[in-house]
Amino acid sequence: MPAPATLTIDLNALAANFHTLETAGGAPVHPVVKADGYGLGAAACAERLMAEGAHTFFVARTSEGERLRAALGGDAAIYVLDGCLTGRATRLRAAGLRPVLNTGAQLVEWRGAGGGACGLQIDTGMNRLGFRVDDAPDAFEGLELVLSHLACADDPAEPMNARQRDAFAAAAARYPGTVRSFANSGGAFLGPDYAFDALRPGICLYGGGPEGRPDDRIRPVATLAAEVLQVREVPGGESVGYSRGFVASGPTRIATCATGYADGVLRSYSPKGLVCVAGQLRPIVGRVSMDVCAVDVTGLEVAVGDTVELFGPNRMLDDAADAAGTIAYELLTSVSARAPRVYIS
Repeated sequence: MPAPATLTIDLNALAANFHTLETAGGAPVHPVVKADGYGLGAAACAERLMAEGAHTFFVARTSEGERLRAALGGDAAIYVLDGCLTGRATRLRAAGLRPVLNTGAQLVEWRGAGGGACGLQIDTGMNRLGFRVDDAPDAFEGLELVLSHLACADDPAEPMNARQRDAFAAAAARYPGTVRSFANSGGAFLGPDYAFDALRPGICLYGGGPEGRPDDRIRPVATLAAEVLQVREVPGGESVGYSRGFVASGPTRIATCATGYADGVLRSYSPKGLVCVAGQLRPIVGRVSMDVCAVDVTGLEVAVGDTVELFGPNRMLDDAADAAGTIAYELLTSVSARAPRVYIS
């Protein structure tokens, strides 16, 4: 039997977004599949992307890289953005993973364990991970890739984008022969001088727009949908949910749907969240509960077992995230394991 709440992943749309990014950036795409492929399943997504021509992937944690290696076999290059943490070199080498080195201590750790293929991150202004430009090491054996990360790529007018690009170009020139990777999802659309040798997108692969809003160039990939469990008529003056979060101003038809914050439907969806039901966008009313939420379906023909779409092709991911006061990244990665993943290919 199907689960009451399900996350459906359209792998054909994922593949289409991969090729859109290739064309937009004019460079090979090295997909970011950290956080279990942004919640959509790293193995399934990476396998499809390999079939589309991807051969290099990025994860955040060593454990993510180990699982991805087991799924993909030995052909893919897998970089770990955390780098070579203390005591991790043996695990990295055993799984054939490539650390993205962020500090001098990580470089010493990696080389002390025998080294091998790795990346190097240059901090060009984000002040998150990586060597500051002035502290970056000289070129060394095994260095295959140098990267940096844009802080404001979702805002094309932000002057910091060009400052970071220029700083990266100057720093990367110290490492001739290495692959230079700079543009993330938003960066892929900033112009050819941001592409360098390889793009490193994440959210646009999975259906989020490059500027944090829906974009016609990017196809929706994930659909979170749930069954209607019960439909009731609520008289005017009565309330719905905890703490009387919604009070009906008149006779109101309420559908209780089988998804809540335990599935990843953020409590902040209420009171601005909209879902698609019976071909219309209708509001979530009252507080989102652990296992259910309530939707105003007044005037619609809705019955038990019907489907409500929280986000997907009829309720765009970025719009849903905005209504919840967050971003597409958080919305996707918040979907819990209780909602099974179903793949369309």
